[in-house]
Amino acid sequence: MSNVPGNSEKPPIGVIGAGWVGLVTACCFAELGHEVVVREIVQEKVDVLSRGELIMHEPGLPELLKKNIDHMTFTTDMGEVLDRTRLMFVCVDTPPTYSGDADLSRVQQVVREVGDSNDHALIMKSTVPVGTGAAIRRDKHDLAYVSCPEFLKEGTAVDDFMRPDRVVVGADAGDWAGDAVEALYRPLGGEMVRTDIASAEMIKLASNAFLATKISFINEIANVSEEVGADVTEVARGMGLDTRIGPKFLQAGIGYGGSCFPKDVTALKQLAGNSGYHFQLLNAVIEVNELQKRRVIGKLKKHLGDSLVGKKIALLGLSFKPNTDDMREASSLVLSARLRGEGAIVSAFDPVAAERASELLPGVEIENSPLAALEGADAAVIVTEWPEFAEIDLAQLHATMRTPLIIDGRNLLDGNAVAAAGFAYEGVGRPSVGSLDTATDNSSQAPAALGATTE
Repeated sequence: MSNVPGNSEKPPIGVIGAGWVGLVTACCFAELGHEVVVREIVQEKVDVLSRGELIMHEPGLPELLKKNIDHMTFTTDMGEVLDRTRLMFVCVDTPPTYSGDADLSRVQQVVREVGDSNDHALIMKSTVPVGTGAAIRRDKHDLAYVSCPEFLKEGTAVDDFMRPDRVVVGADAGDWAGDAVEALYRPLGGEMVRTDIASAEMIKLASNAFLATKISFINEIANVSEEVGADVTEVARGMGLDTRIGPKFLQAGIGYGGSCFPKDVTALKQLAGNSGYHFQLLNAVIEVNELQKRRVIGKLKKHLGDSLVGKKIALLGLSFKPNTDDMREASSLVLSARLRGEGAIVSAFDPVAAERASELLPGVEIENSPLAALEGADAAVIVTEWPEFAEIDLAQLHATMRTPLIIDGRNLLDGNAVAAAGFAYEGVGRPSVGSLDTATDNSSQAPAALGATTE
């Protein structure tokens, strides 16, 4: 092995996998002054990244890539990573299998390629089941191993990396690699959690499962609130002021999605089952989330009648959350399929995810503006809380739609203002306001925009 430093102040970093986690990790370490070697198996992806071009949407990341491109090398050659770096961050996918277990084939391939080297350390950023690190250590006695799970949020990943609330470092006692990883992150100032490998692996799964549980819980409260006339936004506000609960992840809506929560909740449930324990709570969390996406159909039928055949439904937002183009487990996938199954005509708009969505939503008319999607629509469904949806002109919206009905799947809007402008409005866990029987064209009294009520 050549050119591998021992205790240099800014050691070169290897990153294996140029997906979302890998690119954020690589660009941020380059910004911190490290030389970074990124290994990606797809040559076309390597070529694009080597030109300083980004292949996904993540705020702040394009600027970091362009700024630090001279300190970053993109390659398909694992040998180059081994020759030039000692600390190698594993950032490959671990998608769910049909059984719900994590597919570790990409992780296992990396382990085979690295070999049994006492000069290198594998630092696991990929989300893996508890016990993965122990299995690798049994097979590769001389290879240093650290579990350092990522807690980045899509849309704010750069800031999350640079200002972490905590950094988890799981390593065997006395392993030099654990100290090396702690030294890398110490300048960022987050709380340092030094623990064993198994506990570090569990922290990642448990964190995401708990956040998903909060979302499903508040969605259950929203559903009950609709039955008894309460407003879940007020309920959540009152709950969130309790410091034991906190306000985050208490926003009712049409369910969670993305690359982490669905996969990690299922993986933890499967891990428990494989260990002989039945994790009943997570079964409920998953079921509530799946049913929540489908409740929109009932809200539409409440206003439009039992048949949606021939009705045009416009979906505003397609990505699983704002500030990303990630369509993994997005609510729009289930909702559009259910609507088309009901015979509805489905149109849609998303400010950044349209290209990705077009490949995943056959039969959906994806338009280049919100008003184009809403033209002649019998209902608008807010699926993703993009801020611009709170700024649509009410008068123009009323004139564009065939039927003035808004289903607010994220409680983004001020329902009373929408109703006052001549719309029927349905949120999630909030009282319905306005009706199609009384909706009239009073858009001249409407404010200039819909007006957001939540961040």
